[in-house]
Amino acid sequence: MLRWRLLLGTLIIGALIALCWLDHRAVMPGVWLLPVAVAAAVLASGEILYLAEAAGMRPLPWAVYGGNVLLVLSNWSPPICCRPNVFSEVGPMAGPLVALGLGVLAVFLGEMRRYKKPGGVVINLAASVFGLVYVGVLFSFLIQLRLMWGVGALASLIIVVKMGDTGAYTIGRLFGRHKMAPVLSPGKTLEGALGALAFGCLGAFAAFQWLIPAVGMVDGHVGLSWGWLPFGLLVGLTGLFGDLAESLIKRDAGCKDSSRWLPGFGGVLDILDSILLAAPVAWLCWALKLV
Repeated sequence: MLRWRLLLGTLIIGALIALCWLDHRAVMPGVWLLPVAVAAAVLASGEILYLAEAAGMRPLPWAVYGGNVLLVLSNWSPPICCRPNVFSEVGPMAGPLVALGLGVLAVFLGEMRRYKKPGGVVINLAASVFGLVYVGVLFSFLIQLRLMWGVGALASLIIVVKMGDTGAYTIGRLFGRHKMAPVLSPGKTLEGALGALAFGCLGAFAAFQWLIPAVGMVDGHVGLSWGWLPFGLLVGLTGLFGDLAESLIKRDAGCKDSSRWLPGFGGVLDILDSILLAAPVAWLCWALKLV
């Protein structure tokens, strides 16, 4: 299983690198990554619906699927469909916010349509809206990193988070003695958490000192010369919490994985969990020109 996991992980990383390079060279930003983002949003929506139903909730599938696809696509709408000055006036997250509002409206209309008797409506509403926020809204920060600052910004997030995952696993296996969250995730240790932060900072240093300048993926962005350190710590820490966050959901639903779509990894959410929660923090670091 470990050999298969390493092989599949290598193939996924290789495919992402190729897509990022093609997207960087494309005339329209995000054109190569758009189909990947839509497919990932659809798969992640199905998994969050599965986990919610396993926990005894009944979210609206069509509203969650449709709302998350709309949220992903809305990130491309302002620069493509609106007047040139509208994008600068309303801000880059205006499209996703409008899409979220429409999604919440659809959820309420759907619950009104299927209402039969009191009981469970608020829980189902909350589950549907949670599915939109957890997948669609957090995914929008990933997309905005690419659209606003280039593929290098997106790569910096993924490198730090995945280096953190590697550090947590490696250091935890070699030196882990003290459980970090024994009830929620018995395999995670405090030593592994320190390894995640150390490897995350190493990944941030490599990304900002070598990768991004070498390929010239980010233009016109001046940040702090030492910004890689807080970026690595903040993004690495939130990535660690992102992994625990999905563990919380799976533990409550009584599920080991979000799905079995990827043998050895689980589901799409099992791969994206740490990235999704770290995305707003990475976006904020870039917006504040910390890096």
